[in-house]
Amino acid sequence: MTILGIESSCDETAAAVWADGSILSNIIASQTIHEQFGGVVPELASRAHHKTIWKTVDQALREADISLDQVDSIAVARGPGLIGSLLVGLSFAKGLSISQERPIIGVNHIDAHMYANFIEHEEVYPFLALIVSGGHTRLVQVDELFSHKVLGKTRDDAAGEAFDKIGKLLNLDYPAGPIVDKLSKEGDPAFHDFPRSMINKGLDFSFSGLKTSVLYYTQEKGEEFVQQNLNDICASVSAAITDVLHVKLKRAVKKTGVKNIMVAGGVSANSMLREKVEEMAQKMDLHLMIPSIQYCTDNAAMIAITGALKAREGRYDDLQIKPFARLA
Repeated sequence: MTILGIESSCDETAAAVWADGSILSNIIASQTIHEQFGGVVPELASRAHHKTIWKTVDQALREADISLDQVDSIAVARGPGLIGSLLVGLSFAKGLSISQERPIIGVNHIDAHMYANFIEHEEVYPFLALIVSGGHTRLVQVDELFSHKVLGKTRDDAAGEAFDKIGKLLNLDYPAGPIVDKLSKEGDPAFHDFPRSMINKGLDFSFSGLKTSVLYYTQEKGEEFVQQNLNDICASVSAAITDVLHVKLKRAVKKTGVKNIMVAGGVSANSMLREKVEEMAQKMDLHLMIPSIQYCTDNAAMIAITGALKAREGRYDDLQIKPFARLA
């Protein structure tokens, strides 16, 4: 089966082709217009998708060396995400579905982050997934394909959102998460003890208190101090966020007894988080799945693989499928 995947839930226009059990192409057109605003502007994002979606899909098909006639199904992100951006991808996918007479498959963007792990890892159940991205932080138990149970979620800011907002406080460019990670490698995680909210309680997360703590700290120390110690501050912030994430995952393992674990979403690219989870998996004799960096952030390969899994189960949609800004 050959699946064309389309992703447009936020500010990345992406297309990918899955065929014969592997990804043949994975094209991402990143939008740079949002950098000047320090965050994604929804209207500008949807307009940029309009301009690039056909070129992106065409490039994915060319790189995979297939034609539209060879595509069996079209998988597309239906949410959660920015409604205007989702509409562009979903409308385009519907057009292809009609013109090519091919079935359409709506994909949950968060599900896709999890199942992106099966691009490179053997499909195995049950597993625990720590999903960490700019808009979502949650712990999910998956007993079988598409059977999900949310064990914990953020009560306020998501982990990726915290990285970006704190980066903005530190006068870093958007998106700040990867920059904080890069600077952290040259810093001391023990430089300052930022709060680890709810680290000793349950499986839910909270990162808004950390953001406030960094705000007060930087205001007290002053801009010159912050710039002189930027690497150490970034390392301390990264330590605070990743400590909470990996401790919660460890607690979930002990609570459920599940030995297969995965980390997914944009923040799974964070080097400090990867190191901590890898060390935890080794000590606890766990089977760990983390995607390659190219499959961590928003991409269409994750949509294509999830579409392939849904097609295998006969889970197709019709042209009445709608986008959702929020999706369970």
